[in-house]
Amino acid sequence: KVGWVATQPIVKMPDMALQAPRYLAPFHPKHIAHFFTDVLIIGGGLAGLRAANAVDSKLSVLVVTKDELKQSNSNYAQGGIAGVLAPDDRFEDHIADTLTAGGDLCDAQVVEMVVREAPEHINELIHWGTQFDRESGKLTLGREGGHGHNRIVHALGDATGKEVMRAVIEWTQRLRNVEILERTFTLDLLTHEGVCRGALVADEKGAKTLVWAKQTILCTGGVGQVYRESTNPPVATGDGHAIAFRAGAELRDMEFVQFHPTVLYIAGSSRSLITEAIRGEGGRLVDRQGHRFMLDYDERAELAPRDIVSQAIATQMEKTHHPNVYLDLSHLDPQFVLKRFPGIAATCAKFGIDITHDPIPVRPGAHYMIGGLIVDQHGATTVPGLWAAGEVTSSGLHGANRLASNSLLEGLVYGEHAGRAASEAAAQIADDFRALPLQNEPMNQPLEPLDLGDIRNSLKSLMWRAAGVRRSRDELVAAAETIDNWCRYVLARQFGDAEGWELQNMLTLSRIMVSAALAREESRGVHLRTDFPATDDEHWHKRLCYRRNDDGSLEPVVT
Repeated sequence: KVGWVATQPIVKMPDMALQAPRYLAPFHPKHIAHFFTDVLIIGGGLAGLRAANAVDSKLSVLVVTKDELKQSNSNYAQGGIAGVLAPDDRFEDHIADTLTAGGDLCDAQVVEMVVREAPEHINELIHWGTQFDRESGKLTLGREGGHGHNRIVHALGDATGKEVMRAVIEWTQRLRNVEILERTFTLDLLTHEGVCRGALVADEKGAKTLVWAKQTILCTGGVGQVYRESTNPPVATGDGHAIAFRAGAELRDMEFVQFHPTVLYIAGSSRSLITEAIRGEGGRLVDRQGHRFMLDYDERAELAPRDIVSQAIATQMEKTHHPNVYLDLSHLDPQFVLKRFPGIAATCAKFGIDITHDPIPVRPGAHYMIGGLIVDQHGATTVPGLWAAGEVTSSGLHGANRLASNSLLEGLVYGEHAGRAASEAAAQIADDFRALPLQNEPMNQPLEPLDLGDIRNSLKSLMWRAAGVRRSRDELVAAAETIDNWCRYVLARQFGDAEGWELQNMLTLSRIMVSAALAREESRGVHLRTDFPATDDEHWHKRLCYRRNDDGSLEPVVT
């Protein structure tokens, strides 16, 4: 790994969360319940369940998810899974497309490993019961931005994640060694002598349990809810990133957040993803005057990588003084459109939009967190006993910009790797492992109540303005100071429910993201600095890493 390197003096930033305790909530081993398992998996999305399926059947597995299993970014994925399956496609082409999209920051060895394992994992999903779309008995392969070939398998037209998760959940629930706890919030990882020993969790009523595990796998997904505009479900509050940071794990690439170019934009409604596959099938982006503008920015037009399309849309909205652009499908066969995109057609119809002839209002939204825990090819993090897979990680697959439909693929590959490696490590530990004398004392709490919803909404708006599609030094500095002020009185409290814990995690995570965005004084991939618009390979062909100091402050890792 390559650490944090500054070529110019960095703005002196206030230390982060100097009053923050190691653990969010008070607990004492004599006063709460204990649970013992061989392997603890935190997160019930595709990466987490794939990890559970990889653990030896002789070992016990506990999967903890803070909502229902279907409430994950995996379930809401529309486009599909990329893999070399067509006779005229090659591994080398998928590898090249991934490296090109990644802004020259991908780990080439990781890219090759994941791409070459893709067909095996897609066929495994079929074996587990996933019904991918077919024509004449053959898999239908779509194409999305940045791909040079049709290589995207999809299901239910535009609801791939829903079908994949249905099949994987049903398969996992048959395993006798796997227990699943839904609606259970993970407050913190338990560490002793630098080793992860499990986690502190709480049920819907706030009752806490100490879960002791020989090995722990973190698969908590993304962070989209720190932004006002996002495709992510409500659960995506970056809990995994934050609890890993508090436990001492090193985080990397935290400035790289992918913004999906096309999110349904209707004032007052929740934001819905409009899959990139629409553009892959011929959908065109037009502005308020009906001008097809993407050709003004990139010769690949609508099939340019997501960072280019998102930035072009932002520029075009400014030029036209309009809050969105539009997706136009009116030139495509109406029957094909309705068959290929039934979910999007139904969502738009709720607002009186017929996608076969009405333009669909869209704008960018936070979609995928590229940064996360540093992991090796087995999913091992920098904390012994802790593994990770999926969107919570920085594996090196995506570099500075994720290639479309590589995310579910990464969850499958790294979920399997982490599950197998953690299983092998757990098998080497005797069954007489026991609870450790860890505790966190209650603190005196301020009497003044806090409007957590107001702070949360303010944070989301701030992050969208300062650390969204476009960033600048002045806005990032101001955002850091504002977040620090919130951290001083929010992180010092001990809350008793998920509303408070999520806000604390979101503040912690946002502060790291802003620091990384401020430090990288160039534009690369999804990270666009308006004050440093060029890519600077001489000084910034590097990866930025961070960890927590013992006093709770943020420390750049220089390696």
